Amino acid sequence: MKIRIKGNSLRIRLSRSEVDKLALEGYLQEQTSFGNNELVYALQVRAGKEHLSAEFTGSKITMYVQESLIKDWPVSATVGFDYRMPLTGAGSLHLLLEKDFVCIDATTEDQSDHYENPNKTC
Repeated sequence: MKIRIKGNSLRIRLSRSEVDKLALEGYLQEQTSFGNNELVYALQVRAGKEHLSAEFTGSKITMYVQESLIKDWPVSATVGFDYRMPLTGAGSLHLLLEKDFVCIDATTEDQSDHYENPNKTC
């Protein structure tokens, strides 16, 4: 699971096995250690949700995704889902959950579990 945060934007990318696990088990979690502290980020499936949502509590970011979207996601051609979550006061948080594609440029990252990139060239 990869996480990218920029301004009021939260993007999570998942490998094939992570998409399968999320659809099957309904929960994924990773953490990054900073010595004495950890940043935890998770995905949780919820029934009845109509759109993506997220919360930040303590040192944990959780993105929630509706069950109806996830159940067929592993076998569908759908790349991902996004939603602009309104914030208290003004503004919004842009949430994006998507499948992770094989990079088309040189990288040392293991990409054997990523989805085939539809753009084979730059």
